[in-house]
Amino acid sequence: MYNQNYFNLNYEFVINKSDLLKILNHKGIKFNKYEHEPLYAVEDSSIKRGNIQGEHTKNLFLKNKKNFFYLFSCEENSVVDLRRFSKSVSAGNLSFAREEYLIKYLGVKPGSVSPYALLNDIDNKVDFYLEDKVYNSKNINFHPLINTSTITIQTRDFLDFMIEKKKKINIFSLENYKIIKIL
Repeated sequence: MYNQNYFNLNYEFVINKSDLLKILNHKGIKFNKYEHEPLYAVEDSSIKRGNIQGEHTKNLFLKNKKNFFYLFSCEENSVVDLRRFSKSVSAGNLSFAREEYLIKYLGVKPGSVSPYALLNDIDNKVDFYLEDKVYNSKNINFHPLINTSTITIQTRDFLDFMIEKKKKINIFSLENYKIIKIL
C-alpha cells in the first residue's frame, strides 16, 4: 500500500500523496481534492488556490535548542508570537526547523508541510498543536503531502483519522496562548 521507493533519513517508509488518498478512500473518509500551482506561502495560497471552501491554514514546523520538534497548524491569517507560544508550551526558544529535519521527521519538503506529514513520524517525535479556530471549523484544508494539491475534509473526520493513527492533538488558543484541550 505504501510507496516503497521513498525513504526518509531514518530509512523508514514515507507515505506520499497517492498513499494518503488511498488510505482516506479505504477508510471511507470523504474529501475534495484540488490541483493547483505549487503554493509555498499563505500569500501564494490566497492568490492561486481558487475558490476552495473551508478553513485555510498555515503550518509551522518548529524546533528548540534541545531538538524537540513541534508542528503548529493555525488559521492562515492568524498572527503567532513564537516567543509567547514557546513559553506557553514550555519549549524554550523555538525557531523554524531546517529542511533536513522536515525531511527526516515528516518526509516532506518545504512548502508541503501539513498535519498529514505526521503520519511519517513513526516515533511521534513531533508534538502537534492545532489552533482552536481550525478545530472549531466545519471543514479544513491541508496539502496532502505535496504543495500542488489541497484536500478539503470535514474537521471531525480529520481529527478522528489522526487520533486513530495515534497522533496526539493539542488544541491551542492563540487568544489566551494556552492549550485548551488534548485529543
